[in-house]
Amino acid sequence: MTMSDSTNLFVRARAALMEAEPQRKCELADRLYSDWNNNLLKIESDSDAVRTDVTEPGRPLKPELVHPRALPRRGLGTQEGQAALIHAVTHIEFNAINLALDAVYRYPGMPVEYYGDWLRVAHEESKHFNLLRNKLNKMDYDYGDFVAHNGLWEIAMRTAHDLVYRMAMVPRMMEARGLDVTPDMIKRFRKIGDLETAEILKIILSEEIGHVEAGSRWFSFLCKERGIDAEQTWLDLVQTYLASDIRCPLHWETRKQAGFSDNELEQLQELCTRN
Repeated sequence: MTMSDSTNLFVRARAALMEAEPQRKCELADRLYSDWNNNLLKIESDSDAVRTDVTEPGRPLKPELVHPRALPRRGLGTQEGQAALIHAVTHIEFNAINLALDAVYRYPGMPVEYYGDWLRVAHEESKHFNLLRNKLNKMDYDYGDFVAHNGLWEIAMRTAHDLVYRMAMVPRMMEARGLDVTPDMIKRFRKIGDLETAEILKIILSEEIGHVEAGSRWFSFLCKERGIDAEQTWLDLVQTYLASDIRCPLHWETRKQAGFSDNELEQLQELCTRN
């Protein structure tokens, strides 16, 4: 990397995105955010076109990626079951680092605040990943010890061609699902006496609200810029991309904090109730 490359936001974001070693990826994401806050990065691009050169991010050889239906079902009655659930969330957080970095790299031509938001998200997702990985290590497990699925990245690639689609389906749908399920996970870990994991999940939930809110805000910004109705566009995209895969329950309180309207939640509730 040349000196000019080291100050180019997009070059640096791509390097972090393509890094396969998890700890190194976290370090690169954290340094990006620090350099951004210290005004050491430049937004320089020869085109405002959506970048298409990245189809797979950097990731380690493990975990093995399988179809979601091939994932074994494990309860919290055993330490292995507890570790498996923690591993599943750890994998989501690793994917979320890549998704935030990709949101920076893939879409030039956005306002400067957009890049600040997604660099912050990448930094916070790396923190979440490390908190969960450290917990796994205390249990004599590590990231990669269980199989996982690639659903988050797959939907990101299906929507990569249009940032409206990406914001609608990744932060506002796939990642927002964490707002629905995490409160119950916190209760379950507290019930078995694992207060450490419950506290980690509480930290994650608090910051994930802000991540989804960033998606809501930039989705609304783009819809207004294009002169299209944000609520109807989002509902149309949800039905186009997920249809029968929408699941209840919805956690209305956290979703409203993350920028969802009552109308959106009512429509989503109707869709998930049908399934």
